[in-house]
Amino acid sequence: MRDSSITGKERLEHILKAIADIGTFIKDVSKESYLNDPVLINATLFQFAIIGEAIIYVDDDVLDKYTYPWHQVRGFRNFILHEYHAIEFRIVWQAIQNDLPELKNIVEQILTNEF
Repeated sequence: MRDSSITGKERLEHILKAIADIGTFIKDVSKESYLNDPVLINATLFQFAIIGEAIIYVDDDVLDKYTYPWHQVRGFRNFILHEYHAIEFRIVWQAIQNDLPELKNIVEQILTNEF
């Protein structure tokens, strides 16, 4: 059963925590080390799943005010959970390096502007 008592603000805070956790996990880790560490890969994938699940519960009226491909965040969660066998870990590494900083920035903006 889904917990609808958690607010959109709290969900956004969960996203920031997941991003911070990923940052902690990969601090001082090279791409090669990451790709050869199944525990680290699984830890980051779980955090991406949290991010994707949390964003589902943030009101679209709030998200629509900010230009960001929210469907990709949701879609990545679905991909991790339903197409786990096809995940390319080098793409996950790229998402960590290239996409998470922007997502963090926009979530912080939303929290500042909307709540």
